[in-house]
Amino acid sequence: MNGADHDRTTAGFKVRTPVDEARETFKEAITERLDGDRPFTGTERVPLETADGRTLAAAITADRNVPHYERAAMDGYAVRAADTFGASNRSPELLRIADGAGGGDDEEETPANATVTPGTAARVHTGSALPDGADAVVMIEHVDEFDSAAELEVTDAVAEGENVAPVGEDVDADQHLCDAGHRLRPSDLGLLRSVGRREVTVARPPTVGVIPTGEELVERDPGPGEVIETNGLTVSRLVDRWGGRATYRDVVTDDADSLRVAIERDLTKDIVVTTGGSSVGERDLLPEVIDDIGEVLVHGVGLKPGHPVCLGIVEDTPVLALPGYPVACIVNAVQFLRPALRWFEGTTPDPHPTTQARLERKIPSEPGTRTFARVQVSRRDDDPDAAEPAVVATPTRASGSGVLSSVALADGWVVVPDGREGIPAGETVAVENWESNP
Repeated sequence: MNGADHDRTTAGFKVRTPVDEARETFKEAITERLDGDRPFTGTERVPLETADGRTLAAAITADRNVPHYERAAMDGYAVRAADTFGASNRSPELLRIADGAGGGDDEEETPANATVTPGTAARVHTGSALPDGADAVVMIEHVDEFDSAAELEVTDAVAEGENVAPVGEDVDADQHLCDAGHRLRPSDLGLLRSVGRREVTVARPPTVGVIPTGEELVERDPGPGEVIETNGLTVSRLVDRWGGRATYRDVVTDDADSLRVAIERDLTKDIVVTTGGSSVGERDLLPEVIDDIGEVLVHGVGLKPGHPVCLGIVEDTPVLALPGYPVACIVNAVQFLRPALRWFEGTTPDPHPTTQARLERKIPSEPGTRTFARVQVSRRDDDPDAAEPAVVATPTRASGSGVLSSVALADGWVVVPDGREGIPAGETVAVENWESNP
């Protein structure tokens, strides 16, 4: 399209682009601007303590064994397994405390230079280095200690290597740990620290300019015909949750020149997102503005709520014009902005966690439109023969893309596929918990 050909009063509504096709078009426009397999946004080194949720830019292998020494896996006494052969409650084996080793009630840990010789034992705690000469650990509950602290009786035999963690039991040196593109979790951070990592190379977070538009929007104390701005706040916080860096701009009025200036100001960002003004009314100027200074890729998508979304490119910067109705804005942000942030990192978004539930009321939908129906999930104990209460999904509202509470008070949404004409009550559905993961 170009500015002369793009008629904002009809485009995107006579024919609506299927969701998957629109997303693929947007993806191709972004990924063709990527630099090979490396994230378009570049990389940075960050301390491990701040790397939770970040995306690795390079694979990581272990620099050392974990553990790097043989260690006791239980509290007890380090021994030579052969010295415990045949030990039992009825016939315990008597061992001496090794020279320099702790014992008795003092519970002192054996010094690292202690040596276990035939017929001796040394006190160890979980994680202690195994003393020289020892090849097993007898658990403390299988030992009778004497008040003299010079001898003890072993009441259970152990095999060589029993209750001992060998070198590299957890991680071997040079073992592959994480792939490039892996999103780091707290457990990963602990693993990487255990092998000696203090910093990691990660993808730089994509930057996003979030521009709320509409002459009716105010920050507080709305009068008749005025609305408090919420979309820009919601989208900017979603960007942060999804791993991007949002710049939340002031409201821009419905004026073509003002909108053009606002978009061009944020072309230094990786993505520009606007809210409102994306439909076909007289004040919906954004598709025309985008097409005038760049290219409209898609205007109008086969989803509900929120079909008047506009996807474009301006000077190699993706521009996503989200609808002004709050629910429609959120649905489209999840469908297009969330994956776009992953594409900039060279990854793809993880599927949303789902909950299987029985649908309480019918969800209507029209063929060719992917419908996102907000639902509340609860447990209902109304079948005395059931092994456990049924999980049920109750639609909060079948329509009403301007009712923000229908999302905020819901537990997720049920996606009605493009090819279905609604879902009847009683059917088992998957409730997408779209706010549960980044």
